Amino acid sequence: MAEKRQYTTLKVRLFPTAEQQLLFEKTFGCCRYIWNRMLADAQEFYAAADRHFLPTPAKYKKEAPFLAEVDNQALIQEHGKLSQAFRVFFKSPDVFGYPRFKRKKDDKDSFTACNHVFASGPTIYTTRGGIRMTKAGVVPARFSRRPQAWWKLRRITVERTKTGKYFCSILYETGEKAPEAVTPAPETTIGLKYSMPHFYVADNGERADPPKWLRQSQEKLAKLQRKMSRMQAGSQNYKEAVQKYRLLHEHIANQRRDFIHKESRRIANAWDAVCMRNDALRDLAQAGVYGSVPDAGYGMFRACLGYKLARQGKKLLLVDRCAPTTRTCSACGAVRDAVSCKEKTWACACGAVHNREVNAAKNIKFLGLQSA
Repeated sequence: MAEKRQYTTLKVRLFPTAEQQLLFEKTFGCCRYIWNRMLADAQEFYAAADRHFLPTPAKYKKEAPFLAEVDNQALIQEHGKLSQAFRVFFKSPDVFGYPRFKRKKDDKDSFTACNHVFASGPTIYTTRGGIRMTKAGVVPARFSRRPQAWWKLRRITVERTKTGKYFCSILYETGEKAPEAVTPAPETTIGLKYSMPHFYVADNGERADPPKWLRQSQEKLAKLQRKMSRMQAGSQNYKEAVQKYRLLHEHIANQRRDFIHKESRRIANAWDAVCMRNDALRDLAQAGVYGSVPDAGYGMFRACLGYKLARQGKKLLLVDRCAPTTRTCSACGAVRDAVSCKEKTWACACGAVHNREVNAAKNIKFLGLQSA
């Protein structure tokens, strides 16, 4: 089998020293500065010459000597990100918005640096207890998983969360053998229907029913919010309460992410193909009548299933979101005029009695296999 390039990202927790934290903070600020200066100059040049031109970070180093204190690779990557933002905007302006300026209070603190291998060695590499970075030295880190010996380190992305924790996403390039394509069969294929009460419902009647993490912590969140409303903004007590509030939200997000990865891995290992409807989850969330759609994390679940199946040569078959899967009888194929969301079961003229969500999952599986 032919080899193909495959990319794997390992996310590790960093424990930088006080000096390294200061360097990271400077790098975050320099990345915002260089992005905003390049974007402003690009707009000014376009207004004067009616042409698009994006300057490089080297133009600003004389007037801003503090840029030399941070890793030059982080500044170069900001130039590449802004160039990519303009390319996708010019290609599809209706889909991708015009690049905007970055603000410290709104944007995530992060920077990216590429690894370069010289005769003296690579600029970025992992050690027994940390990651060696340019100018920062060896940053202590905790690895939950170690890379294989033949993996090539391409780049890293360092970020600081709102709770003050530092993480590093390490991108590796691996030469893996292309998996053999698996032909979907009805008995080894499962159809999944998005369900607000159950997360998903399968064509065989299986339901996920994960805990409602946000709902379980709603009382704690409300208590913290009431305390914060009675505190003076900017005081030490207020900052401590905000930190507790952010930590609780981070815990909820970690619970959701853990469930999604475990459940998607279980399904990807158990089935040769998965059929799902290509629901517009953003539209469902904005409608406001289907409960908390973002809290469920179904979009992340669909994305995780896609790449985990692809790495095994399996398929994620997406069905048109406008297909009348709920109104179609899976036994005879007749289509009803309408089915209410409150109607859990319904009977077809052919005599079949259907559970609304299980019937939709069966139709999703049928349409997915047809498109395979």
